[in-house]
This record gives sequence, C-alpha cells and structure tokens, in this order.
Amino acid sequence: MAILGTLLKKGIMLRESLEQLYTSPLDLQKQELRNLLIHCQNTKFGKAYSFDKILSSFKRRNDQFYQSFKQEVPIFDYDKLYEEWWHMAKEGKKDVCWPGKIRYFALSSGTSGASSKYIPITREMVKSIRKTSMRQILTMSKYDLPASLFSKGILMLGGSTDLKKSGHYFEGDLSGITAAQIPFWFQHFYKPGKKIAKTKDWNDKLEEIVKSAPEWDIGIIVGVPAWLQILMEKIIEKYNVKTIHDIWPNLQIFVHGGVSFEPYRRGFERLLSRPLHYMETYLASEGFIAFQAYPNQKSMRLVLNNGIFYEFVPFTVTNFDEDGKIKEGAETLKIDEVEEGKEYALLITTNAGAWRYLIGDVIKFTSVEENEIVITGRTKLFMSLCGEHLSLDNMNKAIELVEEEMKIDIREFTLLGERADSLFAHHWYIGTDDPVDENQLKDRIDHYLKELNDDYRVERTSALKEVRISVLASNTFYEWMESQGKVGSQNKFPRVLKKEKAQLWKNFLTDQNTQAS
Repeated sequence: MAILGTLLKKGIMLRESLEQLYTSPLDLQKQELRNLLIHCQNTKFGKAYSFDKILSSFKRRNDQFYQSFKQEVPIFDYDKLYEEWWHMAKEGKKDVCWPGKIRYFALSSGTSGASSKYIPITREMVKSIRKTSMRQILTMSKYDLPASLFSKGILMLGGSTDLKKSGHYFEGDLSGITAAQIPFWFQHFYKPGKKIAKTKDWNDKLEEIVKSAPEWDIGIIVGVPAWLQILMEKIIEKYNVKTIHDIWPNLQIFVHGGVSFEPYRRGFERLLSRPLHYMETYLASEGFIAFQAYPNQKSMRLVLNNGIFYEFVPFTVTNFDEDGKIKEGAETLKIDEVEEGKEYALLITTNAGAWRYLIGDVIKFTSVEENEIVITGRTKLFMSLCGEHLSLDNMNKAIELVEEEMKIDIREFTLLGERADSLFAHHWYIGTDDPVDENQLKDRIDHYLKELNDDYRVERTSALKEVRISVLASNTFYEWMESQGKVGSQNKFPRVLKKEKAQLWKNFLTDQNTQAS
C-alpha cells in the first residue's frame, strides 16, 4: 500500500481505465456483450435463448447485434429470473446461467420486495469487483493526499465473513463474501481484521470494533452512512472525546454507497474535527457499476469494460406501471442512444449470470461524453398517488434543504401514501433527535417539494389534499429494521413504504406506543 501511494502520486492508471478513456462506449459495450455470450453459449440459458444465433449477428453492421439480443432474450426482474433459472443454480445444478456451479449467493437487503433476494456470485464477478475497486483507488491521484495515507488502516464495515453453508452453496452479504476473499497483500491494512469480521451478530461486531478502535490508525472508512455514523458515535461516547479524529487523527477519506449521503451529511460532519474527502461508489449485489472518478463531483463514472453490459429503459409511464413494474414491450436503449438529463431504469447483463436484469435503480446521465451518472431513485421507491411523480431524488434534496435551513440533523425518513377523505395525503415519518416544530418542518418540506417538482406543486392544489408528519426518535427506525431482521451492513431503511411494508411499519409504531403507555 505504501508503494501504491507512490504510484498514485505519479498518476498511474490501469489498462482498463486507459481503454475506457480512449475507446468509444459502444465499442466497449459491444465487446463486453460478445464476451459474455461466448462464455455462456453452452449453458442451459444460452441454449434456450439461441446465443449462437445472437453471436452470428455481431458480424453484421450497425446495431444488428443488439436487435438480435433484444429479440431473443426477454427482460427479467428478480422474481422471473429466480423462478425460471437461478433456483436451479441454487439447487446445485451446473451450467445454468453461467458455466459451472455457483458456490456463493449474496443476500440482497430487499428494500423493494418483501424478503431477501439470492444473487449469484461467481469468481469472475469477484475479480471484476477487485479490478474496479483498484481503478477507484487509483483515481485518488486526483486528490490532495499524502502518500503516507496508504500505510494507514482501512476500516470496511460490512457483513460477516463467516458465511452460512446451505447445501451446495454459501450465503451472506456481498461485503462478507468479498471480504472473505481479500488479497493477501491487503490483509495487513484491512480492519476490523479476520476475527472481528467473522462476527455474525451486528451489535456484537460494533462493540468489538469500538473496543479495538484506539489500537488502529485508520485513514479510510468504507460503508453505509447510517451504520458508520452509529459506530463513530459509539466510539466517541465510549472514550469521552469530542470527535472521531481524537481517536483516528489520520482519517481522511469516507467511501460510501448504497444510499444518498446528503441527508446524513450534517449529522455525520458533527462527528469530525475537519472535513473528509467523500468518494461515492455504486457497488450493488449484482456488480460494481460505477464509481466517483473526480473530487468534489457528485456524479459517478459508469464502468463499461469490466463484465457488465448495460441497457437503459426510459423511466416513463409508457414503460412502467403505477407500481414501478416494467410493461411488456418497454423501450430499451444501448449506451450510444441515451441523453443527458433523462431518467432511465437500468438493465444489466453480467459475468454472474444475470441477463437483461432489471436491477431496480433509476439513473440519470450528467455527461454522456464522460459516461457520468447519478442515481435518482428506484423503480418501486417513488410516490405517485395522483400524478405527483415524486422521485427519491426529490425527497433526498428536500430533506437536505430543510436540514440546512432549520439547522437540524434528520437521520432517517420514510414516506407513506394515505387517504384523505376521498382524496390523498403524504405522511412523512422523520427521524431526528433535535428539538423541532412539527408544523414548521411539514411546511418547509412541502415548500421545497413544490419548488423541486412541478407535478407535485400542481397536485397540491387538487388531489393531494394533505401533508402529514410524525417526528420520531432516530433509533425508532433502527429498532424497526432489527425487528425485520434487516440490521447492519448493506441494509438501509426504505425511503418509501407501500402496501404490506407500510402496514408492518404502522403496526410496529402502534405496538411501541402501547408499550410506552
């Protein structure tokens, strides 16, 4: 890692980074798809969907390869792909969607569905994740960082590496699967270390990290903002210090992903004595999709040449129904057909056996030339009771603006749709430990959403009759997650709750109120 620091100062780049820099996005993506099809043409999936026929179309001009791919292979969401194909790999059958047997399945947090999802993980995918991780590390040459930083510890707050053996395969969080296979040269810098990383109980793991914290010289922290904030608060309280820099004076970088950081920023920075460099990643259970390539830039660079082929579905009422499900015959585009400023749901084909898979995220290109994107929401995590079309991006931005104006720290929030007589209402549940006037908070959220979203502003004069708000202790949200078995690592509180999950949340709050009285 000390050698890496020297390389960073010289601006060294990996071959893959140079390749993406000097090759057209379409050429890179065409090559990725061809390689994936060749690799899997003899699998059960490849034979069922005529991969040999698709491959023959790559010889033709223009976009015949893509038209053939779309014609032969249908779009899959998780339920369809699992029920028709992945369940066979989970049962131990080989050559299903990827050559050989699948030895690892990542348990996704399942924010959109009712339960965890089993996502296949292959050796090729783990190798791709490592390559993209190194590409992101090497972008640190653009930051004003001392070479000595790369002799410091890297705290990665992830799932247990003591994976559960279930018949033919191992299961666990993606972070636990990848941490269990870290390269030998990295093990000296990796914290919390092998022993603590195996701890299965999340709260026990946090306590062990707190106990060991003063012994480590941490320079970089990696994880989901909510859980890292909780960890740092525990360390500060345990050792009776003012900030985390009193324990880790060399802490300079926070690598985060999985959820927008902006709603957490205000509370997070209260725990620091000086600013950190923030680096965002788009590492999903299905693959490492994008990373922040430049300092002080909120967009991320789509990785076009490391085992994933992307398609883009315009996120419109033409292509998706009111529940966020993709419609039959939805329009799909390849990388050279997208436009800046428009929202797209992401389809991915990967080196772990996902084919035309609707991952559930909605993205927007901020630069087509540089392949820079931002995540604006989820296909199912939006609110549109009566045409207000409120996106996750709208919600995060409104909360960020309210925090700044009212000087409060909103740790968590979620939104439910409700009836208001014959019309509709939005019910916000806000998690903060700061004193706040509920009416003022409600008015300011409503105000900023009207500024951010024209459809919302129009509907507030008609069908969206009311905005309701309930302010709760931030710990209430984490207690509910624990009650749902969703505590720790990659788990995030859903920003929108609908149907069964909304009722579970309301029942939980009712039970809490009953116990309190």
